[in-house]
Amino acid sequence: DVLLLIKKRAPPPLPKMADVSAEEKRKQEQKAPDKDAILKATANLPSRNVDRTVAHHNMRDFQTELRKILVSLIEVAQKLLALNPDAVELFKKANAMLDEDEEDRVDEIALRQLTEMGFPESRAVKALRLNHMSVTQAMEWLIEHADDPTVDAPLPGQTPAEATAEAGASSAEATAGPSSEAGGEEAKDELTEIFKKIRRKREFRPDPRAVIALMEMGFDEKEVVDALRVNNNQQNAACEWLLGDRKPSPEDLDKGIDTNSPLFQAILENPVVQLGLTNPKTLLAFEDMLENPLNSTQWMNDPETGPVMLQISRIFQTLNRT
Repeated sequence: DVLLLIKKRAPPPLPKMADVSAEEKRKQEQKAPDKDAILKATANLPSRNVDRTVAHHNMRDFQTELRKILVSLIEVAQKLLALNPDAVELFKKANAMLDEDEEDRVDEIALRQLTEMGFPESRAVKALRLNHMSVTQAMEWLIEHADDPTVDAPLPGQTPAEATAEAGASSAEATAGPSSEAGGEEAKDELTEIFKKIRRKREFRPDPRAVIALMEMGFDEKEVVDALRVNNNQQNAACEWLLGDRKPSPEDLDKGIDTNSPLFQAILENPVVQLGLTNPKTLLAFEDMLENPLNSTQWMNDPETGPVMLQISRIFQTLNRT
């Protein structure tokens, strides 16, 4: 055995009571007065303006109202775009652009980090999409589901069969040429199907981790999905919603704003908004923000959709103050 003898370091001297008292006194002098101290100091002063009433303004939350605005604007945009003779072709291109966008929406740096750790690329992509591109959460998910037999199953809406079917449908639609009178009806039906397809791609996907956590508390799966949809996939807020009065309800999310309201009329009269509503990309942006509010920043920075969103925000803030 080897013994190492080291000289013991002397502990720092304790502060003197006088120093402690001075420090406490200094802190007390710098402390803001509380309610009791204010009442005591102003006890001898005469009261003035006791009957003054405070005006309470009903300030609406922009994010809450934005959803209603988007629901109504989507209806207007669909009607305007349906009048365009090239509407079907425009939406086929927009649909293809949407497919590219979904396929490419994987952070390459995050993906590289996971593959360098030894995870297969297909699993890493799935984990990143499920965990909003968070490397840490994706890694935890991959470790937890390493022995899960369904770990390699594709996400909903991304099955190869569906992709092939959609591609086949698109090619069939492209080759089918509309005849004279029936052509208009076929184009209208085709446009309706494209709208439905876009909506299906943008449908809400609950966070699987949050679903499991909330279901373990005893809540039904449908209730959990509704709670996460109402609260933008935020687990804590969803839990409070489930335990509270459950307002707003999931049905309220699909209700638009009053089309005769001054706010909606002011938005529709704005030239920038009018021009934007004729762009298929604007409709795609509205659909995306409706189901994925976290993507609002992405569309605000887009050169085509950003000016439209900026005008909507400005009009709302102006009318909300008045």
